[in-house]
Amino acid sequence: MKKELIIELFEKFEGACYLANNLECWSARELQEILGYAEWRNFLKVIDKAKTACENADVKVSDHFVDVNKMVEIGKGGQREVDDMALTRYPAI
Repeated sequence: MKKELIIELFEKFEGACYLANNLECWSARELQEILGYAEWRNFLKVIDKAKTACENADVKVSDHFVDVNKMVEIGKGGQREVDDMALTRYPAI
């Protein structure tokens, strides 16, 4: 991977961070886009693998993966609620 692409992806990753209760978090939906996954269902497979890695490392999954919902824009200014997940830095990297 070219150095420039790595730097660009790292900056997008860090830029997507937000604080929730003084804890760094990332939206799984935003990471899906940053990492180039076109469909949520395909990215959920990656999340499931990350959860398995946590379990194998004896790390409490619920401390790092929190189910949330968010509103997304749909045609003509409408919105609808979609599933999302708040991730800490541990599974996000």
